[in-house]
Amino acid sequence: MNSLLKEAKALQEVIIKDRRYLHQHPELGMDLPITSAYIAKRLKEMGYEPEIVSGAGVVALAGGKKPGKVILLRGDIDALPIVEENDLEYKSTTENMHACGHDTHAAMLLGAAQLLKDHEDEIEGTVKLLFQPSEETLSGAKAMIDAGVLESPKVDAAAMIHIFSGMSMKSGTLAVAEEGYSTSSGDMFHIDIQGKGGHGAMPQDSIDPLNVAAHIHLSLQEIIAREIKPSSTAVITIGQMHGGNAANIIPDKAFIEGTIRAFDRDDRELMKKRVVEIAKGVASVFRASVNVEYRMECPSVYNDRELSEFTYNINKEMLGENNVVTFSEAFPGGKMTGSEDFGYISEKVPSIMMALSGGSPEEGYPYPQHHPKVNFNEDAFYIGSAVYANTAIQWLKNNK
Repeated sequence: MNSLLKEAKALQEVIIKDRRYLHQHPELGMDLPITSAYIAKRLKEMGYEPEIVSGAGVVALAGGKKPGKVILLRGDIDALPIVEENDLEYKSTTENMHACGHDTHAAMLLGAAQLLKDHEDEIEGTVKLLFQPSEETLSGAKAMIDAGVLESPKVDAAAMIHIFSGMSMKSGTLAVAEEGYSTSSGDMFHIDIQGKGGHGAMPQDSIDPLNVAAHIHLSLQEIIAREIKPSSTAVITIGQMHGGNAANIIPDKAFIEGTIRAFDRDDRELMKKRVVEIAKGVASVFRASVNVEYRMECPSVYNDRELSEFTYNINKEMLGENNVVTFSEAFPGGKMTGSEDFGYISEKVPSIMMALSGGSPEEGYPYPQHHPKVNFNEDAFYIGSAVYANTAIQWLKNNK
């Protein structure tokens, strides 16, 4: 077994202890007082001088004793508003749940922090550790960038790991994204429709916003059918349509909410533009008016070719030939249709996304992320810590 991997395995009990504490105290978005304080405390115990960023994120620096570049390791730390249904001794004590595994990401990055501290004299540059809030709202990475996390010292590359459960891939298997987009973009739109209310028996005196909403709904699907090339993957989903509260009253207002998802940046921009144009055009046909607002916007994660190939090779060397695969081997089409706000970071610096199997149905982990019964195989956590540390140490060594 690789020496760094052995050291990581020796930390397994500590990594599990950190994860279980965070699992019991899940918090949402940018409001993470218990989570951030615990992470900062643990980092201080290791000898770091952590900084709280924007009241929720935690940043610490490893290395810096030798000149070199800077690589950022990112682990997200926020939870979801889901009531946990597992019967665990470390079950959530709140009405929130770490149902996406961010507690494991934080614990694995803390494990990597200890490994990096133990090898600090060998680090040929600087490793910036980012414990990021508010990934579930797809806004935390942007908030951290706006707060200057990619500067002082300036970041040259970035890496992340996401754990998965419920997939037919043995625990501890690492998947590395190939060059290009590995997640879809995620943009949520809200369309307010202003009509003219009136009596249901006298529609000629009204402008029906529900009629407008129905036509907008149907028209938006034509973007996918007739404006996106068949070889692309993109989707527009309407999740809410609301208006009115009585059978015999034509309401004055209605609204629609939905999402756009695409892998290609040009497809994304086209869809965002056309949602606005179609909503306004359809409304004008029926004498109504609309206001279109994007309330959440997140780009796709883009993976750098050289960083992808390097990460794949150095971690295969550490973990073994059969324990590292590509995204094409792990996910249909080599991509994930979900969104990940690491995309904001990948727009700024060369980046790589990795996925770690945290349990398969065959191993007794049938539930996927965001399920109230999802759980992860704790035996895999030390592998994530080793991969984080190995990727950082080796990249800095080979990119002077």
